[in-house]
Amino acid sequence: MYIDAIEVIGLIAASLITSGFLPQVLKTWKTKDVSGLSLPMYLVLCTGMVLWLIYGIFTESLALIAANVVSSLLTLSIIVFILKHKNKPSQKTLCQFQ
Repeated sequence: MYIDAIEVIGLIAASLITSGFLPQVLKTWKTKDVSGLSLPMYLVLCTGMVLWLIYGIFTESLALIAANVVSSLLTLSIIVFILKHKNKPSQKTLCQFQ
């Protein structure tokens, strides 16, 4: 796998895009509040990322592989949070009733 200037640009873009998922994952992990998150959207997004990962593997693009491995895992963690906490009241809601 050859890394040229274009691949470096791709790696920088991949890092920025992938890091954009971290705040949502951390907030959801901390608050357990999934009330504003859409399961269908995250399922479609994760499926797309896995397909981009497969494409990256076949084209031997380090940027696509790295970004989509990490992004898929972060998105999958959001899906798990949604499934685990979707019917539970959030901490914010619980505080309102006390």
